[in-house]
Amino acid sequence: MSPTLKAVLWMSGAIVSFTSMAVAGREVSLDLDTFEILLYRSLIGVLIVTSVLFATGRRDEISTRHFRLHVIRNLSHFAGQNFWLYAVTVIPLAQVFALEFTSPLWVILLSPLVLGERLTPSRALAAAMGFVGVLIVARPTPETINAGLICAALAAVGFAGSAVYTRRLTRSVSIGCILFWLAVTQSVFGLICAGFDGDIALPAATSWPWVLLIAVAGLVAHFCLTTALSLAPAPVVMPIDFTRLPVVALVGMALYGEALDPYVFIGAAVIFGANYYNILRETRPHFAAPGQ
Repeated sequence: MSPTLKAVLWMSGAIVSFTSMAVAGREVSLDLDTFEILLYRSLIGVLIVTSVLFATGRRDEISTRHFRLHVIRNLSHFAGQNFWLYAVTVIPLAQVFALEFTSPLWVILLSPLVLGERLTPSRALAAAMGFVGVLIVARPTPETINAGLICAALAAVGFAGSAVYTRRLTRSVSIGCILFWLAVTQSVFGLICAGFDGDIALPAATSWPWVLLIAVAGLVAHFCLTTALSLAPAPVVMPIDFTRLPVVALVGMALYGEALDPYVFIGAAVIFGANYYNILRETRPHFAAPGQ
């Protein structure tokens, strides 16, 4: 089997996992608020990550080096997850995923501030194209704008902040250490936010499978995505990720009776074009023929 075909299969696993998270998040929201969902998801994550690190003899990777960056990174991720989980409960799943796809464009804008990377004309153009796509998806007017759309857009910003700080951390810290502090600090954030009102609800017996699915699917999704990127170039892998949109749109229609909005697909196509244009520009030297 060719590496490209393997990458496609791994991306299929990522798509299934991300879609499963959205469905599980909507189902469990009937029993728990977003802070409680993330509290239990993070506690399960601590158990999984710690068990893997100890079982593979990599516990020495855990250190407090650059702990401040870990906190900033995980606070951004925690905020993004909360916005995302709220959005999947109040607006069509296709809208949530379409707006989530703007995250790479926010990375372009945040990278100069966090990583010191230059904002090139091609990156600025990609970000502007992505913003046009957002306007098509959201079609903001006083009548159509709502908390769900705002939260979905803010989730993309939160995930972008997490991405740029992850990139900064990977310069000197192992992935295992990053995942460990991700789970631990988000457990603390979740405990503080969920317990702020003095009442932390326990999941009902029927909700535990959904909570477990959210925890496991999140880890599996990112493992599949990372593995796919190790097998094939980003211009091959990342466009596959956009098939999440029609998949989740069909799931939303089948499970929740959500209508297929053509504007969501048009806007997502523009956002995809912006991302793909930026990927091609960034990787062009790697595909140039000798002598060019």
